[in-house]
Amino acid sequence: MAVAGAKNSVLKLMAATLLAEGAYRLGNVPRIVDVDLMAELLRAVGCTVEWDPFDAAALHIDVPAEITPVAPYDIVERFRASVVVLGPMLARCGEATVALPGGDDFGPRPVDMHVRGLTELGARVDVVHGNIEASAAELLAGRVVLEFPSVGATENLLMAAVAAKGTTVIDNAAREPEIYDLCQFLGRMGADISGAGSSTLVVEGAGTARYLRSADHTVVGDRIVAATYLAALGVASGEVFVAGARHEHMELLCAKLAEMGMIITPDADGLRAIAPRRLDSVDCSTLPYPGVATDYKPFLVAMLATASGVGIVTENLFPGRFRYVDELRRMGADIRTDAHHAVVRGVERLSGAPVRAHDIRAGAALAVAGLGADGPTIVTDAHHVARGYEDLAGDLASLGANIRAEQAGSRRGASPPA
Repeated sequence: MAVAGAKNSVLKLMAATLLAEGAYRLGNVPRIVDVDLMAELLRAVGCTVEWDPFDAAALHIDVPAEITPVAPYDIVERFRASVVVLGPMLARCGEATVALPGGDDFGPRPVDMHVRGLTELGARVDVVHGNIEASAAELLAGRVVLEFPSVGATENLLMAAVAAKGTTVIDNAAREPEIYDLCQFLGRMGADISGAGSSTLVVEGAGTARYLRSADHTVVGDRIVAATYLAALGVASGEVFVAGARHEHMELLCAKLAEMGMIITPDADGLRAIAPRRLDSVDCSTLPYPGVATDYKPFLVAMLATASGVGIVTENLFPGRFRYVDELRRMGADIRTDAHHAVVRGVERLSGAPVRAHDIRAGAALAVAGLGADGPTIVTDAHHVARGYEDLAGDLASLGANIRAEQAGSRRGASPPA
């Protein structure tokens, strides 16, 4: 089983192409709904975006000499990552208008840090009539300290700072592998960035984006998709090799899974994992990277639902991200929630039931939980899952799961694979 490129990286790489005119080729791109949405957004500002006819995982983007720095509401409201076009459009054009973004509904994620950071680089930023409107005759380098290591704010500031005049320091920056991937891509475009992978990023800006050039890049593998396969193994038991998964990107998660009884062996090409028995319960808390990612939490809860013992899961990032727990309870899971804690008492088997996906990872976690249930589990609103997975049902079926994606309309709420 192989993982495709990371959704949380490729969308930002696509946005970064707006910084410079030219032809780009991105490899290892997942064929998911959110990539299609970002492609639609790039086309709306004037770019050409096409899949490679000879390589199903390669995307070609042609950026013209002039773009229209306006991201329209009808596209932006459909996915959260759209906000990262703000930084590159401002850097390239000196102005940008981006509708306030939509995306998964699991609690408020305000754009305050994006606005404050760009303001500290000399931009005027207003939020009016549902739009973020930014302008700057000239971006000026400075020191920006993020109050929280926000991934999106770090990305927007990075892409704006490459056109700021002088040395910009971003402190308390996000450290995710996807940030590192963006830094590598910007470096190929000619940007001078140091500190990638650390909490302090230093950008030597030139006062303009004109020095940047187009480049090719291969997207880093998706650690969240890799975690999905490991969770499926944890619920169903057996053995799997996840090609493209990188242990150094999932170190604390792998440590938790090992504590639960899973045997994980990294090598140069991926991760081999064995779950020989019912797993043991553990306690875990979500934290910014390199901590256990909030995107991993639904899978951990699904595994704990059938593990031996009691585990306590603490959500430190998004307080609304326990909505899927009610769906797991419908399947017989013994879970109690209190504020940002969930107490999970494992049962030997769940009971298949109709359940609803509230977001990408929750939907995938419910499918994983279904592998440990007696009887059929039907996950409705599965269109959410297609935003982050090429073909989750097909992937799990290839590992031996009895699972299929139904065509839209054949059962209420079901959706075909992406």
